[in-house]
Amino acid sequence: MDQYPQQSSGREPQGPGGRRKSRRAIGISAGVVGALVLGGGGFAAYKNEWFDGNGQAVSFGGNHQPAAAGTDGGPAQKGASPSASPTPTGDPDVQLPAGPKSDFKQTTRLDDGTVIAKTRLAGTKSGFEGDVWVWAPKEYDDPKYAKSAFPVLIALPGGNGFPTNYWADRSLGLQKAISEGVQAGTSLPFVVIMPVLNPDNKYYYDGADIPGQPRMGTWIAEDVPDFARANFRTYKSRDGWAFMGSSSGAFVGMKTLLQYPDRFKAVIASGGEIVPDSPLWKGHQAEMDANNPEKLAEKLIASGGPDVYINFQVGTKESGKDRMAKFVQQCGKGPVKTTIRDIQNGEHNGWHYVRGMKEGSLEWVSRVLKGPKPEAG
Repeated sequence: MDQYPQQSSGREPQGPGGRRKSRRAIGISAGVVGALVLGGGGFAAYKNEWFDGNGQAVSFGGNHQPAAAGTDGGPAQKGASPSASPTPTGDPDVQLPAGPKSDFKQTTRLDDGTVIAKTRLAGTKSGFEGDVWVWAPKEYDDPKYAKSAFPVLIALPGGNGFPTNYWADRSLGLQKAISEGVQAGTSLPFVVIMPVLNPDNKYYYDGADIPGQPRMGTWIAEDVPDFARANFRTYKSRDGWAFMGSSSGAFVGMKTLLQYPDRFKAVIASGGEIVPDSPLWKGHQAEMDANNPEKLAEKLIASGGPDVYINFQVGTKESGKDRMAKFVQQCGKGPVKTTIRDIQNGEHNGWHYVRGMKEGSLEWVSRVLKGPKPEAG
């Protein structure tokens, strides 16, 4: 019997740059994380072997071979090699890694022996090239799950989200929260994909294809999921795909979910922002409207679905809940399923958002998505 939950088959006050103040608030949290690691906590980190093996090559999934091109219903990709078991389980939704495999280098090690690793991804559809961090739970290498797919959680940072993704810093505790949730039976063992959010530190791009700018919407919605499918055992259907994000990352996750409800099913949106406001939208109102969650939700409601699930998180010590409540009142109907989770004494930072996930949001998303199935016996 599976130990996982039952599954189904704020913007802060604005500064001169509009959203930039809240983005910086999250960015400052990431900087504090670095200070803790490199400062007073640095020696303890080394003693605990946090960095042991950093820079070394990492592989996920043991010696499991990628599926033959096209045999799993996915696109044929250069570099893919045949699999001895193109239909590994009775679930036709399982998709084996299609390849080509990326080159991963360890960036940190968790106490349970799992690692966070980084690679460089050249997006074939967006034309953008950027860093992506990944983490797989220890269940991913468990032989009894060797032929099962795993749900994917795409974690998006706040701030400008460049050149790093702060969810890849173990000090925030995202990966630990998932592992502990698996053991407690309150979380699925997610594969976590952590891409850069923006192409530079100069502007914010709303995770969108703004005319004349790098195609960050295509990067997030297509290249990053394609990368996950190339390297991990995933589900073909949207039932295995969700976002989580904070601040600007929450906006991008929610916006992408509403744009592509046939590809993604849920989002945990923390301290989120509701409407696009990049300064680069000037002169492109129609394109901006096509990336507005309010308008996207209205369109999805009018079309009758499919159902999507949005779980807002907001700290009681931060602003922004009024915007979430307005969205829930106006757009949380029909296929747009919404909830708001208050984080008591929570502020606009990643630590408190992870606490909210541990207190209930991980269990919420785990009940919405499909989990891995072990082999019988």
